[in-house]
Amino acid sequence: MNTIRGHLASIRSTLPEGVELLCVSKFHPAEAILEAYEAGERDFGESRVQELLLKYEALPKDIHWHFIGHLQTNKVKQIVPFVHLIHSVDSEHLLECINREAEKAGRKVNVLLELHVAKETSKTGFTPDELDKLAETIASDSPYPFVNVQGVMGMATNTDNEDEWRRCFRLIAAAAHRIENTLAGNAAKPMIISMGMSEDYPVAIEEGSTMVRIGSSIFGARDYSKPFTI
Repeated sequence: MNTIRGHLASIRSTLPEGVELLCVSKFHPAEAILEAYEAGERDFGESRVQELLLKYEALPKDIHWHFIGHLQTNKVKQIVPFVHLIHSVDSEHLLECINREAEKAGRKVNVLLELHVAKETSKTGFTPDELDKLAETIASDSPYPFVNVQGVMGMATNTDNEDEWRRCFRLIAAAAHRIENTLAGNAAKPMIISMGMSEDYPVAIEEGSTMVRIGSSIFGARDYSKPFTI
């Protein structure tokens, strides 16, 4: 079953109850997304605003679009009217911007707070201590009434070392459970724990992931050298 439909069936068979699949469709064409859509998928992840906007206009409107890349504040207003979940809220400044644009759009926007536990300094996100302090602020002051904090997203260190993956995933899951307790009525329960990609998602699930972000195992390798076209 060397097709997108076949790959999806294979991956679904490995996901336990309670773990959601996010199909990471960045840099893949609309026809590939449609094949996954026709196989029953509705949740797709993109990392570039312009590409997301093109796909949003071209593809069925019941798709749940997730933004998973680094989000610049000057582009927030472009996706706030329709985005289903922003996974990559990596600063309080960005959270403030999302809240402001969501108020203008007249809707609440679902977000995940990005946690940085990997060893690469190039990855972004809150430290565990920063995340704890932010959760306390949200719980006590409710400064972001147009944002729904639904959980935590994080990535493991880019390595083949399974022990290092587990270290990262345990830190992410522990942080999610702490902010779940802190936020109480201010957030969705249970917390979404978005961690695990094509190469490491089985380990992420063992360590508590409730949403895995899988791209290449569904759609194949991406060609980053070519500009995206719909």
